[in-house]
Amino acid sequence: MSVSDPSSTEYHFQVKDCFLGAQMLFVAFGALVLVPLLTGLDPNVALFTAGLGTIVFQVITRGKVPVFLASSFAFIAPIIYGVQTWGIPGTMCGLAAAGVVYIVLSLLVRWRGGDAIRQVLPPVVTGPVIMVIGLILAPVAVHMAMGKTGDGAAVLFPQTQSMIVGLAALATTILVSILGKGILRLIPILCGIGVGYVLALFFGFVDFTPLFTSAWFSVPNFVLPEWNLSAVFYIVPIAIAPAIEHFGDVVAVSGVTGKDYLKDPGIKNTMLGDGVATSIASFLGGPPNTTYSEVTGAVALTKVFNPAIMTWAAIAAMLLAFVGKLGALLQTIPTPVMGGIMLLLFGAIMVVGLNTLVKSGDDLMEARNLAIVALILIFGIGGMSFSAGQFQLQGIGLAGILGVFLNLVLPRKR
Repeated sequence: MSVSDPSSTEYHFQVKDCFLGAQMLFVAFGALVLVPLLTGLDPNVALFTAGLGTIVFQVITRGKVPVFLASSFAFIAPIIYGVQTWGIPGTMCGLAAAGVVYIVLSLLVRWRGGDAIRQVLPPVVTGPVIMVIGLILAPVAVHMAMGKTGDGAAVLFPQTQSMIVGLAALATTILVSILGKGILRLIPILCGIGVGYVLALFFGFVDFTPLFTSAWFSVPNFVLPEWNLSAVFYIVPIAIAPAIEHFGDVVAVSGVTGKDYLKDPGIKNTMLGDGVATSIASFLGGPPNTTYSEVTGAVALTKVFNPAIMTWAAIAAMLLAFVGKLGALLQTIPTPVMGGIMLLLFGAIMVVGLNTLVKSGDDLMEARNLAIVALILIFGIGGMSFSAGQFQLQGIGLAGILGVFLNLVLPRKR
């Protein structure tokens, strides 16, 4: 086969695209596996559902948008609570319903246009809901960074040594995100975990037993959902925040590539793809999917705008999901390392919500806005709950529903 042969050139581009796709997966890897590691889900399942979700998204959007879908941070708090309360199958039922919310919103956009969603879910509602998601998890991050279980009930490692490990992971993540150059700046979480893991080895925190006992190749531990109405009512309202963020993600990708994806394939199709991907992931026991800004940053850095690259990244993720040793290695990461990363992560979620409010330009001291924001935050963080029989609504879910209700019923300033 000569160099001038068209088939040779096509093969060359396919190999190049394959390696570029693997690089995109490397950029997303740290955040992708962080969610299952924090919530008790299987990281190998998360890898598989991220790849499958990305391919589904590419099919629905006709392969026009260069984005990679993976584990959503917005659902960490409800997954942690759900797994403790209803188990993984029941929680998956609520997460699958959250994907249906995306689908319903995409139909609303298809019917009434994007402004309809902004009227129902303005920043004065979505901003504080996102803040609650971050703030309600603050004690979990602090406990884990101090070497305790997430609820603080048991001590796993000595506190002083745990804080050294956790704060080293935290400092590395911050410094790499600020000072890192090129591809390094896109993987601060991976760098933080790496430094924390080395220190944890030095202190003897790492237990390699799962790595030695696991098989090299194995089928991920897929979990089917079980019907649970309480989980549905608890988790569904949380979906409004990442659904609104979806707009921002699509705008960001459009700005990087110079194409208007809000028009073609349209936000109605991108949100539909995100929703279907989330529901499919939940039907297999994986965390909900969302578009990854890290990968968008990598697209901007490499100037590779071909959406087919993301298909290769998705295929690589699905193949890695069957490497049993990989999941076992990830599960050896000690609690203080994850706690150190969480200190920044959950704070960053809160700041995203705060930034949503600031950028909206709304006067938060105006009586209507003050009431909505204040009650969302206090109900969500304070742990207000409402129950009727077996039905219970509390935390983030109650805060989200309350915000939507108040926005619809409170009279606007004339």
